[in-house]
Amino acid sequence: MFGYLRVQKSELLVREFEAYKSVYCGLCRQLGKDYSFLTRLILSYDCTFYAMLLMSLSRSCGGFYKGRCKCNPFKKCSFARCGDDAYGKAAALSVISAYYKLEDDLTDSGFFKRFAVRLIKPFFGRWHKKAAKNYPELEAPVSKMMEMQREVERDKSAGIDPSAHPTAVMLGTVLALEGVDDAQRRIYYEFGYHIGRWIYLIDAADDLEKDIKKDCFNPFRNVSAGDIREYQTSVLNQSLARAYDAYNLITLIDFKGIFDNMMLYGFPTKQNTVVYRIEEEENDKSI
Repeated sequence: MFGYLRVQKSELLVREFEAYKSVYCGLCRQLGKDYSFLTRLILSYDCTFYAMLLMSLSRSCGGFYKGRCKCNPFKKCSFARCGDDAYGKAAALSVISAYYKLEDDLTDSGFFKRFAVRLIKPFFGRWHKKAAKNYPELEAPVSKMMEMQREVERDKSAGIDPSAHPTAVMLGTVLALEGVDDAQRRIYYEFGYHIGRWIYLIDAADDLEKDIKKDCFNPFRNVSAGDIREYQTSVLNQSLARAYDAYNLITLIDFKGIFDNMMLYGFPTKQNTVVYRIEEEENDKSI
């Protein structure tokens, strides 16, 4: 996960933003509880989105409570209660994704970064083993995604669609697990597929200059367009539009206002920030 699935804070009601922060802090606490204090460092907006979506689909949010922040004991936080395994799944997906990202860094990074990865990888290996054992249904699509991605990137001329397909399939498969019948699974898969495609492509757009300098794979390097930013906007908007079509077919019980904010304001704003290098508002950089 890359951290692009954000809210637009300025467009949220105060109570909605507080609820969002409560899920974010709740996931942080779950990461520390299930794995290690250090795994709180991999807390992301993307897995917060996943946790909140699971809680909304099953209506498992049981209210909110105040407590001390584990990272800063002098700070009080609000935490969202969860009556099912939404936090557990989101924490496991965070750990599994981070482990495979480290594996990817071992092949694509410079000497010093590879050295740092080798130092911390044994710890993540232990946490990953636990997450994979407890949630094999999450381990399988992420592992498969990495295999597919490596195969695609062996072809330096790979285009946009084949490059984004592995991440799209992974997130579509993960979300489809929550469906109770074929129709629901199809909708959830479609939503996850196009959100996953958007995540991969916006990350590629974000890294384009760096990848050109380092001669690394990036699907946008193979595009012969007059204005690369217009082309990036076009393909990213296509994914958001398809995701929004599927989103409108999903019955969300809780956090509906927050999800509307993300789909209509948060994701497009983040996209403009990346593609056109527009400076983010200071109050949107963190929660």
